[in-house]
Amino acid sequence: MSRPADKPQPFYFAYGSNMNPAQIEARCRKPEVVATARLPDHRLGFFGSSKIWDGGEESAQPEPGADLWGVVYRLSFHDAEILDTWQKVWLDGTGPYFHFPTQVFDAEGRNYPVLLYKRDVLGPRQKPSAPYLDHIIAGAMARALPPPYIDLLRAIPTCQASTPVPRKASFNPEFFAGLACQCGD
Repeated sequence: MSRPADKPQPFYFAYGSNMNPAQIEARCRKPEVVATARLPDHRLGFFGSSKIWDGGEESAQPEPGADLWGVVYRLSFHDAEILDTWQKVWLDGTGPYFHFPTQVFDAEGRNYPVLLYKRDVLGPRQKPSAPYLDHIIAGAMARALPPPYIDLLRAIPTCQASTPVPRKASFNPEFFAGLACQCGD
């Protein structure tokens, strides 16, 4: 049986709030930025309702000809587990997000096999709260995404949050991730 250390660490493609260095570093111990990249034929959409940000939640959605820009991170298995808990990706498939395996491309055309999070059920489009979109834009700027893409983000209509945001999570995701089996150690 192979040990997790023998397997390559997973690549994760962040296209929304996890692009923001403060957020990803608060959630993961050692997220390593590998590249900025784009997911062809997709765009950023907002659906459902975020309890943390009081507006629509981000998801990648198909759109021919569009490019969804983001950040490729290399995560440890522990960090990937914690991030899954933050995104509410449950093993039984009942969470609002799921892993979507795909390939993204950097500006030089190199491809990266990645996992990204997509909403399971989109439902009707919802506007993100202005602070949520500002948080995403700050991440895009910090990661030096292309200026025309940042302009597209700035043009997304928003709503005002009805309460101060972001709200704190009502649980500690690292606690739940720590309950996973360390088989083979």
